[in-house]
Amino acid sequence: MADIVDKATRSRMMSGIKGKNTKPELTIRHFLHKAGYRYRLHVKELPGKPDLVFPKHKAVLFINGCFWHGHNCHLFKIPSTRKDFWQEKILRNASRDREVFQKLKDLDWRVGVIWECSLKGRDRLKLADILTKISLWLNSDDYFLEVRGQC
Repeated sequence: MADIVDKATRSRMMSGIKGKNTKPELTIRHFLHKAGYRYRLHVKELPGKPDLVFPKHKAVLFINGCFWHGHNCHLFKIPSTRKDFWQEKILRNASRDREVFQKLKDLDWRVGVIWECSLKGRDRLKLADILTKISLWLNSDDYFLEVRGQC
C-alpha cells in the first residue's frame, strides 16, 4: 500500500518527532525534581546521551518510546507498509540500546529504562508507583531498572 502523503510531507512529519524533551520525559523529570532528586540532562559525554543522569547515585535513566525501541507491549506494532525497513530500523535501535547499556556498565554506571507504556495506554501504572520504583532503585545498589506497563 502506498503512503497517503507525498515524500516531502512525510519527511516534514517525521522530522517533527522529538528525540528529547518528550512528554513522558518531562513528566518524569517534573515529579523527580519535585521529590528532591537532582539530575543532569542528555549528557553527551556518556554513551547514548541518557535522558537523565544522577551523578550522586552513579545512575542514568532512559525514557524510551515503545515504538522506536521495539518494546513488546500493546503500544508497539510494525507498520504495515515498508515492513522490512521498519523491522531493520527498530532492530538496530534495540541493538544500539544493548551496546550503550554495556558501555555504561563498563564505566560503572547503573542503568534504568522507563517505557512509554508505563506512562500511557491501557496498561499504564500510577505515576506514584513509577516514582517509588525509581526512588527505591536510585537508593539501592541494583544495576538495572526496567519500568513497564502492566502486562
